[in-house]
Amino acid sequence: MSDKFFYKGRQDARQHHTAYGGFQTNASQKSGSKKYPLTLVVTSEARKKEVEAQVTEAKLHATISVDTREGAVESVNELTAILNKTGTVTTAKSPSRNDACTCGSGIKFKKCCG
Repeated sequence: MSDKFFYKGRQDARQHHTAYGGFQTNASQKSGSKKYPLTLVVTSEARKKEVEAQVTEAKLHATISVDTREGAVESVNELTAILNKTGTVTTAKSPSRNDACTCGSGIKFKKCCG
């Protein structure tokens, strides 16, 4: 007999990675939506109305609670993070060497302005 072991069967298919890792692959959990509203805490009714106006202007959903205890702290960090988020920055593509020059001369970029 040979000392080597040869496996002649078929290996089991891999299990899905979420089966044991518990990773959340659902990337559609957008905070501020109806399903996942923002949780905000303010210290007065007047401030609550201001925050509600900001939330409706940004077309978001939030549960706002008022904490009138002494030394209470506002928690509107989620809202400010969403409102201060910048959009995608796009830049104009520069012409490659063999494209026509952008100055309008009609010759290649590498012989004119490049």
